[in-house]
Amino acid sequence: MIPGGDSLALLIVSQATIIPSMLREDLSRNFGFLLNDVARLMRTAYDRRVRKLGLTRAQWWVLTHLFRGDGVSQTELAETLEIEKPTLGRLLDRLEAKGWIRRAHDARDRRVWRVHLTDEVEPALRSMRALAAELRRDALAGIHAAERERFVDTLLAIKSNLLKIPADTQADTQTRVVMRRHAR
Repeated sequence: MIPGGDSLALLIVSQATIIPSMLREDLSRNFGFLLNDVARLMRTAYDRRVRKLGLTRAQWWVLTHLFRGDGVSQTELAETLEIEKPTLGRLLDRLEAKGWIRRAHDARDRRVWRVHLTDEVEPALRSMRALAAELRRDALAGIHAAERERFVDTLLAIKSNLLKIPADTQADTQTRVVMRRHAR
């Protein structure tokens, strides 16, 4: 017999009934889950389409971010892609070996490496952009132009809101308070 076993059993039963009611939420309508699912499905569909170009997800992801902001530092690129610097370095080595990117020292700080697209990658980028446009068209099929614009505007507003949240904020404190409250 476990000392206090009855109260432990009562606690487990009461927690089992409280937690599910507390967590009842239609996750199929949770916009965080939906954004993640849509992004995952888009990446997977794009992977299939660019495979014929001989690109891995890691490679097209780097090239796409460089297309978006050529000349970014290696550190900034690693942070944006959410990968470790050594992992990015090996990936950049492979892209550099193909002649698709070049690294150059920053003009103001020789410790910083800037990553640039080369002219040799232009045909691959042109194909990538065409495949991406085709995928966006397929993904947005049946959605009217005005709805598409509102959708993009809404995503931009959400992005802006999230970028305004400082790293160490009152929200972090509120999260700790909520976590403590639910741990009781």
